[in-house]
Amino acid sequence: MTKIHTYLKLTDFNEVVFYNQEVELSDEIVSKVEQSFNFLKFFSENKIIYGVNTGFGPMAQYRVKDQDRTQLQYNLIRSHASGIGNPLNPLFVKSSILARLHTLSLGCSGVHPSVIQLMKELINRDITPLIFEHGGVGASGDLVQLAHLALVLIGEGEVFYKDERRPTKEVFEQENLKPIQVEIREGLALMNGTSVMTGIGIVNAFRSRQLIDWMLKASCSINEIVNAYDDHFSEGLNAVKKHDGQQQIAFKMREYLFDSKRIKKREEHLYNGISNEEIFKEKVQEYYSLRCVPQILGPVLDTLNNAEQVLENEINSANDNPIVDVKNKQVYHGGNFHGDYVALEMDKLKIVITKLTMLAERQLNYLMNSKLNEILPPFVNLGVLGFNFGMQGVQFTATSTTAENQTLSNPMYIHSIPNNNDNQDVVSMGTNAATMTSKVIENAFEVVAIELIAIVQAIDVLGGIDGFSSTTKEMYYELRQIVPTFKNDKALYPYLQKVKAHLMKH
Repeated sequence: MTKIHTYLKLTDFNEVVFYNQEVELSDEIVSKVEQSFNFLKFFSENKIIYGVNTGFGPMAQYRVKDQDRTQLQYNLIRSHASGIGNPLNPLFVKSSILARLHTLSLGCSGVHPSVIQLMKELINRDITPLIFEHGGVGASGDLVQLAHLALVLIGEGEVFYKDERRPTKEVFEQENLKPIQVEIREGLALMNGTSVMTGIGIVNAFRSRQLIDWMLKASCSINEIVNAYDDHFSEGLNAVKKHDGQQQIAFKMREYLFDSKRIKKREEHLYNGISNEEIFKEKVQEYYSLRCVPQILGPVLDTLNNAEQVLENEINSANDNPIVDVKNKQVYHGGNFHGDYVALEMDKLKIVITKLTMLAERQLNYLMNSKLNEILPPFVNLGVLGFNFGMQGVQFTATSTTAENQTLSNPMYIHSIPNNNDNQDVVSMGTNAATMTSKVIENAFEVVAIELIAIVQAIDVLGGIDGFSSTTKEMYYELRQIVPTFKNDKALYPYLQKVKAHLMKH
């Protein structure tokens, strides 16, 4: 059980989103939300407060009659539930609900406690609101996507429940749940924020960390395959480059390769003064895709670490408008719903994950090209050369998918398009950035899956797993449970799907 307090860590999110921990609301949170609600109810009498007794956006200049204030919130929710495209992944939705629940729990939004109570039930009962990919510009928050969440909370719209898409009303009746009743500003408070881009971003960060670890294992294995030297991941070399990510990657490589019998020590081969060769048979240095792993994956790790910090800051922030300050008895109008922080981090993350994908593709190419590696048959082909094709076909897939990532990695952060009668004249496009990043990450898993199949094939070409590190052996046996050694040509697409699923499991 994950209890919602005033501060949540990303690890708390992961427990709920990926490991299905139930959510519990602390008494402190419920009390804080109730105090915020009661204060706003009192404070808003005889005052002009945006979204309570005014229209929205450029129509904020119009006063709304007191008797119409409740209907105003319902009108906002229904009119903005206008998304289109594919439904969001259920993990994204669950993470987004938790992100919205927590920001409302900070007591800065003036919502009735029933709102967070019902959101908690959606999470715990695995009820997934239908939210579409397309619609948000990420400036007045994820207005369109969050409107679909709000639509479910008022008992309308659709949900996914037990693998079926069904009307919310039916599922609520089956689960004996009651929709919220709008009291003051529940519609605007639910919609005006960054919770969808942040929720997707948290899933992206979790997946990226998985990717980095698999890419590290792949890189270590390839270095073993070619009997590379150990100094390019040594502490002595990497300590003089003052970047945490590089040093952490190099440390992890040393950890993974500590018991390998295939990694060479330079002093034993090139520093012993015995060689009289004019042209060296052994490579003095490996290609960059093998030798520069700490320098390439280091920035990826540093970028991910920074993105996680921004995401954690965002989920613990009040990101709607206006902000209710109970302590100082004030209501502030501003732009905390703006998603630039998350948008920028998602763009940076997809750029570095694309670089990771490019590294995987180049390492794969090294294995495929016998003229480069000089120890493996073309396309790690265990069959008859010329008659069988080995992994020639899947290399096309890896190359194509890498190219798609390169195009998808153009930033959304700089693609502001004014809208909303120019009220929203500078927007973040953060939701688009987050969803595009998720596609880049999924593509990266596909390329890494292909590379890993090639690695285990290459190990078999060399005569087996003896002498490889414990880490590579463990990975080899895991993958050989999914993909058998093949000499004769076969359709590989089912194995690609299975390996990808294995890499993404948690």
